[in-house]
Amino acid sequence: MPTTFDPAATAWLLASTALVLLMTPGLAIFYGGMVRTTGVLNMLMMSFISIPLVTVVWLLLGYTLAFGKDAGGGVIGNLAHFALSGIDPRTSHVGTGVPELLYVSFELTFAILTVALVSGAIADRTKFSAWMVFVPVWTLLVFAPVAHWVWAPDGWLAKFGTLDFAGGLVVEIASGASALALALVLGPRLGFKVDAMRPHNLPFVLLGAGLLWFGWFGFNAGSAFKADWLAAAVFLNTLVAGCLGMLGWLIVEQLRDGRPTTFGAASGAVAGLVAITPSCGSSNTLGALIVGLVAGVVCSYAVGWKFKAGYDDSLDVVGVHFTGGIVGTLLIGLLATPVMTNGPRGLFYGGGLGQLGKQAVGVLVVAAWSFGVSYALAKVITWVMGFRISREEEAGGIDFALHAETAYAEGVHGHAPRGLFGGQSHGLFGHHTDGPRRSGSADEL
Repeated sequence: MPTTFDPAATAWLLASTALVLLMTPGLAIFYGGMVRTTGVLNMLMMSFISIPLVTVVWLLLGYTLAFGKDAGGGVIGNLAHFALSGIDPRTSHVGTGVPELLYVSFELTFAILTVALVSGAIADRTKFSAWMVFVPVWTLLVFAPVAHWVWAPDGWLAKFGTLDFAGGLVVEIASGASALALALVLGPRLGFKVDAMRPHNLPFVLLGAGLLWFGWFGFNAGSAFKADWLAAAVFLNTLVAGCLGMLGWLIVEQLRDGRPTTFGAASGAVAGLVAITPSCGSSNTLGALIVGLVAGVVCSYAVGWKFKAGYDDSLDVVGVHFTGGIVGTLLIGLLATPVMTNGPRGLFYGGGLGQLGKQAVGVLVVAAWSFGVSYALAKVITWVMGFRISREEEAGGIDFALHAETAYAEGVHGHAPRGLFGGQSHGLFGHHTDGPRRSGSADEL
């Protein structure tokens, strides 16, 4: 039967859905600027291919597993909405006043972006065919169950009381833990900790960060599902945290390295946005300031951990998204205000340690599940078809090896890649554009 819709909420969620979808091309540009010239197109493609792959699997199975009626124990949804069966386009999603199909679309854009984030950890060395297998399977085995636990009304973490307004657990920690698993399975790039691996295009990095920031307003404020005071508060929290994340990162660079960098500015803004994602609906504006600043400082140090631990997280998915997601999720236990949450309180607002404990459980469970499943899935793909390109392909450049294309007609410093225009390749490590680096890069070793 036709249902009465909330026109303002519907209009806002339509806009928010478009904003979140834009984040995936924004991520592609962000990541594309961070790699070297011989891997730009492959990096862009890994994000863009996630859009159709996740869309197909989401409409068939993903949505019903994530948001269908619980199949038992708060673990996974049932198959009542397989291929969107049983959804009348004239009905609204329960409790939101927006069309059910719009809710399907909004959550779909989250699933797309989440798996695209993982690709940054395995840049320059991943078979594109293997990635196309990983994306839909990961969406069903990791994203859909975690989304059900956290966001479905009868999900077990939701009933337990763990708070995650817009995806600290579902998006950031799930993608970050999975990125770590894949980085360990595939192993480091050739020349890791030896050769300089600077970003080839810092304007791309800043442009991508700007698009991500723009889309993040739909990501966070759209998760209010209303055009009301909460959406407005979340919108401001998102802006504040991104600003303080940038400032925090730049302060660390200035004090430690003596110079703030454009790369640090982009990275800090993203770190602040990552951390505020789970807490934007539970913290006030002062809390958002704290979340952003702490994330900017902590993540600026976390990106260097890979060199000490020996895993090659190419574009710092672990250092920024996993670490920032943990920071933002745990700070809910300290900064949650009853005005924003309509009940739960953090330690600083008289709530004791109870909420912090619930947040910690969520972090541990989601990280363990995402890492374990991703590690096993990567091992299976490696065994069946191989997940990593050959050493020769990696040395010669992944773009030309896998896609028969290059991002720049003249290759690196005016020389065409091997096999293109009769030129010779300088490889991944022959020449690199000089420029600022993310703090903790291999250049410092």
